[in-house]
Amino acid sequence: MMVKYSNLNAVQADWNAGKITCRTLVEYYLERIEATRHLNIYIEVYAAEALAKADALDAQQKKDPELLGRLAGMVISVKDVICYKDHKVTAAAKILDGFTSFFSATAVERLVNQDVIIIGRVNCDQFAMGSTNENSVYGATRNAANPDKVPGGSSGASAVSVQADTCLASLGTDTGGSVRQPAAFCGVIGMKPTYGRVSRHGLLAYGSSFDQIGTLTHSVADAAVLLELMAGQDDFDATSSSKVVPAYSKSLNTKKIHKIAYIKSAIEHKGMNEEIKALTMQHIEKLRDEGHLVEAVEFDMLDYLIPAYYVLTTAEASSNLSRYDGVRFGHRSAAATNLYETYTKSRTEGFSMEVKRRIMLGAFVLSAGYYDAYYTKAQKVRRLIQEKTQAIFDNFDFILLPVSPTPPWNIGESLRDPVAMYLADIYTVYANMIGVPAIALPIGETSDGLPVGIQFMANHFNESELFNFAND
Repeated sequence: MMVKYSNLNAVQADWNAGKITCRTLVEYYLERIEATRHLNIYIEVYAAEALAKADALDAQQKKDPELLGRLAGMVISVKDVICYKDHKVTAAAKILDGFTSFFSATAVERLVNQDVIIIGRVNCDQFAMGSTNENSVYGATRNAANPDKVPGGSSGASAVSVQADTCLASLGTDTGGSVRQPAAFCGVIGMKPTYGRVSRHGLLAYGSSFDQIGTLTHSVADAAVLLELMAGQDDFDATSSSKVVPAYSKSLNTKKIHKIAYIKSAIEHKGMNEEIKALTMQHIEKLRDEGHLVEAVEFDMLDYLIPAYYVLTTAEASSNLSRYDGVRFGHRSAAATNLYETYTKSRTEGFSMEVKRRIMLGAFVLSAGYYDAYYTKAQKVRRLIQEKTQAIFDNFDFILLPVSPTPPWNIGESLRDPVAMYLADIYTVYANMIGVPAIALPIGETSDGLPVGIQFMANHFNESELFNFAND
């Protein structure tokens, strides 16, 4: 029986010792995919490709292992908003039905060059808009801890693919918590890098000043090596940073005492689940016992995060999604009889209700007479949040927050109340509003066995310290 691997080092150690081959590993994951079909994780499985790549890596290991890439033996899944050359990408939407990408996202290309094996593309909320992975043309993905519960979103299936042991790691995207919230709901590690640390080239855009490709893994070490290899300047993305990429994976065991701030009003918020609050406070005490200085701080902008975030992201979404018009690629309405109807009917049929809701809201806040009242004001709020947060980072290394105020809720529950779904993002949108890195870590379970996570935010481009601390 195949060992359940939790990190790449263990995989490569057993592979080098002859205990497994890449082929047997891929075969095991393919068996796990079949055994978990009821969770609706995968949209498409690249079985033949993955096995062929595994055979090539096994042959290379016997011939000259020195030529193997650093990720040889790592099997990953990819969220259906990230392009992979000659493979379909649809953003879980009808509007992109049948579309095949003619290039790979820079992040994917860099990992493939290091011999990663991509086993398939996984479900998500349509155009990464949602917190439950129910807003998909392919249907809802279910939480492996309890199939009646949501896995979080929008990278819900990415999280479940790791949780259910169908791959070692997954690439997701985080616009307002879409990596960290599902990581918390599924008991895995979710990492969102600094905005600009990883190229967005090949990522189907939702909110261009918020989107960032992130990882879902079992171990901090795997998250570190994946970011190390994906990150760096890219000529195809003008917002990618030219800062040198540190060797994150080489500095994970430096013991250091840190100063950590936690926002008291967040933990004492009236909407906080009591069990999550108790687990969070227990973790704070654990950190203190380890010698870290953990102090409460005041942050009076908490209630402005969600309104400002949804004004800004919907504005960007309404612009980004205007390119999906039914003319150049993707779905075109069969009922259209002229150009106007081609646009209107194709978009009406191609987008889900949630996506249309956000496009309409974005168009409204950008419209004449409302631009200053909403969009301009939200940008000012974003700047204030950045300034107040920087004042905290002037005195502390990290900011601690819950990931979600509640455990995973029932499938179908949030569809009746989309505002409640928006409010569930209260603690995760913070990092995206200011562009800082954040990592979600599992800290326990509720009394009914549902995973609970906690998150830590660091200052811009301080992923090394964040990985080192999280790995302790």
